Amino acid sequence: MGYSLGLYRFSDGELADFDMDLVRVVLSAVAAVPEGVIDSATEYWIRATDGSEAEVSVSGGLISVIRPEAGAVWKTVVELADRLRAAILLPDGRLLCRAEMRGQLPEGMEHDAVLVPETTLAAFERAAGPFTHPLT
Repeated sequence: MGYSLGLYRFSDGELADFDMDLVRVVLSAVAAVPEGVIDSATEYWIRATDGSEAEVSVSGGLISVIRPEAGAVWKTVVELADRLRAAILLPDGRLLCRAEMRGQLPEGMEHDAVLVPETTLAAFERAAGPFTHPLT
């Protein structure tokens, strides 16, 4: 069974589009090339230096990371979330995001969010708990 992860960008409580230039910059470090556009989503296949891979789909204010393998590809996914100021939907339904984004979250979501100074792999692993261990 594969694991998927969602990254969301909010502005004034609504989904907001990602900066696609910044998406391309971050993903270029893992030799990502757009696989094409499917149903208005830009699809990428990324591979980290250790060979771990994931499929990434970007559509408006949602980035879906599909079947990320254990390994360094997780560092890229978390860096993408941090640089884009995106919230990561955790397996338990809470959002992990930078504290500065609290006021941008949809009404009611800010109370259950895990707010951190910056989105790091360590912060993600702490918040996600035993459900996922991205580096093992």
